[in-house]
Amino acid sequence: MSLIWNNKISVSYFGEAHDSVVGVTISGIPEGEYISSEEIVKFLSRLSPKSLGMAEKLPTPRIMSGLMNERTTGAPLCAILQNTKSQAVSAEKPENMRYGHGDYTGAVCCRGYCDAEKKSRSAERFAVPLCFAGAVCGQILERRGIYTGGHIARIHNVKDNPFDTVRLSRDAVLSVRFKDFPVINDRVGWNMLENIAMARESGESLGGIVECASVNVPSGVGSPVFDGLANCISQLLFTLPDITGVEFGDGFSAAEMPGSQYADVSYITEQGYSMTKTNSHGGMINGISSGMPITLKAAFKPPKIGSADCCTIPRAVVYTESAVNIALLTAMLDYPNFC
Repeated sequence: MSLIWNNKISVSYFGEAHDSVVGVTISGIPEGEYISSEEIVKFLSRLSPKSLGMAEKLPTPRIMSGLMNERTTGAPLCAILQNTKSQAVSAEKPENMRYGHGDYTGAVCCRGYCDAEKKSRSAERFAVPLCFAGAVCGQILERRGIYTGGHIARIHNVKDNPFDTVRLSRDAVLSVRFKDFPVINDRVGWNMLENIAMARESGESLGGIVECASVNVPSGVGSPVFDGLANCISQLLFTLPDITGVEFGDGFSAAEMPGSQYADVSYITEQGYSMTKTNSHGGMINGISSGMPITLKAAFKPPKIGSADCCTIPRAVVYTESAVNIALLTAMLDYPNFC
């Protein structure tokens, strides 16, 4: 099982899913970057929204290296986080395996030499260290004017208002970020909360969709083929718990469009920038940013029946933002005059 994502920014985890602590090391962060520990804690606090009474309370991360006087030193930035433990399920007892939970596939993958439940919970437990890394990368990007934000686009069959993917602004992104229940339309949010409450009472669970966008990303960030910006974002997104699919821009809807409808017509702004009147391409063409807002949707399946939380989509908003922040900073390090 690999716990290292290796790129210009490298993110590695240590510990196991149910160890007393888990941690993260981030390598490749430029030296001299101001990092606010308070802002990291504020970012991570969104993983436990009060409106849902999320079961797991997250501790303050302890930064062990790479930061001095709130400035990065150029050394790997390492942090540890306390973890909650739960009763493990033995991989040696097939009758105890929860089929559909990843116990079986985890046990087969490691030939029975691992704890099946620990294996199945790895993505869930390591999402918190990912969010720590995403919070760090987000602060560095925001000081360059690049902002990433998400909202709950859908839970079950209740839909929120979408982002304006053409005229999306920094303020529109930030207006949702620190809502306890991150939706654009609060009335829709109340309906979502009612559905979650009913699911909890009946022993059900609900999935949903997160919409995420990044604004002020300049054109020319990324690379075609293997190092494409969408490739990098997707690889990080698919480390998240319960994720089932990702689409950029119009995504799967593009398959139903004729070319004339999908094509984004370009124009030159008064400031001399090339922009498009629509944003079907989601801000990326051939793996490279176009200067339009980068937009994506990520779908998450319902949590396992019997889980402590019957709907984890509010957390998935933070997970998604974090993955995008890490991918963007990695790609931006090659951008002229970024550092």
